[in-house]
Amino acid sequence: MTPLKKSTLFYYSLADLPIAMSLFPVMVFIPRFYAHDLGISVAMIGSVMLAQRVIDLLADPLMGLVSDRTRSRFGRRRPWVALSALPMMLGIYQLFFPPEGAGPWHLFSWGLVLGLSLTMMLIPYYAWGAELSSDYHERSRVSGARAMAGVAGSLAAQVAPAAALILFGIGGDRTVLTIVGVTALVLIPICVAITVAKTPDATTTVATHVPLLPGLRLMFRNKPFLRLVSAFAIGSIGLSISTPLYAFFVADVLGAKQEATIMLTFFYLSSLAGVAFWLRAANWFGKHRAYVAAFAVITLAHPFYFLLGDGDLWWMLPVTVATGFAAGGFSQLLPNAMKADVIDLDTLESGDNRAAFFFSVWSFVQKLAGTIGGSLALFGLGLFSYDAALGSGNDAHAMFGLRFLFSTLPSFFFITGALIVWNYPITEARQREIRAELEQRAAAASPSA
Repeated sequence: MTPLKKSTLFYYSLADLPIAMSLFPVMVFIPRFYAHDLGISVAMIGSVMLAQRVIDLLADPLMGLVSDRTRSRFGRRRPWVALSALPMMLGIYQLFFPPEGAGPWHLFSWGLVLGLSLTMMLIPYYAWGAELSSDYHERSRVSGARAMAGVAGSLAAQVAPAAALILFGIGGDRTVLTIVGVTALVLIPICVAITVAKTPDATTTVATHVPLLPGLRLMFRNKPFLRLVSAFAIGSIGLSISTPLYAFFVADVLGAKQEATIMLTFFYLSSLAGVAFWLRAANWFGKHRAYVAAFAVITLAHPFYFLLGDGDLWWMLPVTVATGFAAGGFSQLLPNAMKADVIDLDTLESGDNRAAFFFSVWSFVQKLAGTIGGSLALFGLGLFSYDAALGSGNDAHAMFGLRFLFSTLPSFFFITGALIVWNYPITEARQREIRAELEQRAAAASPSA
């Protein structure tokens, strides 16, 4: 198969850059900003985010079905990617620049707008990427390009505020949200427009006709998919526990109230290097073995955060580099590349290319994992009687809870995910067998056959 052009990978991946740039502050800085600056309790923020996710979860399967059944001269995926940009920008603006007196209802309503617009964007967008090539290694390249764009966006979200702190002495959660919000609002229409205009249509399109319930039964008989999505979900719970606690940990445990963006810059630099490494590792000894290795690195590294205390910001650096390096493969690159192979197996069994439906179920599970992880983090702080307004003035019991929840609890989920994906059955050889069967079927069905 002819390799995809580098320009195709660039144009396709570009849309992920501003999305990742804006999403990480939503997960990391929004909870602390609304708790510390706007005075909403962490328990209330946890409840609001839980309610958002429950509603948002219902939209995922619907978006997958709608995208798979879309017929237009612009393709199945392109119209939805384009239409999602405006509501996404509106949600970012309202969340990052809240009016005076904004409370739980503002956080809930505009967070929901952002979540639904991301559903409209990401499910067709990821399905589009899975359909750009049917080759085992080319799919790793597609996921790698998208992952690198996402990491670059997240890195940019840290570099600009870190530069403002170092050069001008301006820092804090509000500064981060202001700088990142303005940049994302400028880049989203530009990057989405280039992706929509320049990325070719899918090369593996198959008509969709399997009804919903029989399709779900086929999906749940797809054992490789169940194993992969379970490992990803459990690993994502671990990541979703630590993410909203990051700013709390750096500010209140380490006493570095404004330096979270500096440390996150190192995290994403190492993650960017990690994407390149894990892409090569997937080619050397298979995607699932590389996935297990990435799980192992983050499992071993994360508990070392527990050893840190007041004034230990720079002792955090080696742990941050290790976890960032692992996240370069563990978070998106490897599971997304493996997911495209699972969709081939479903196409073989169902006769359909239901890429968007699979991505919608994947998104549903990812959001559910994020809901569980975020709820464990924020409600966990409440159980330890942590008060965001007190910061480092919380008592020893509350500070222990913050340190334990951030550093150690996630590793129990990471190691479980690694065990689930061990001996995953779709290797490169098996994927080639599946593709050969699909091509034989297509040749037999061709009018010229």
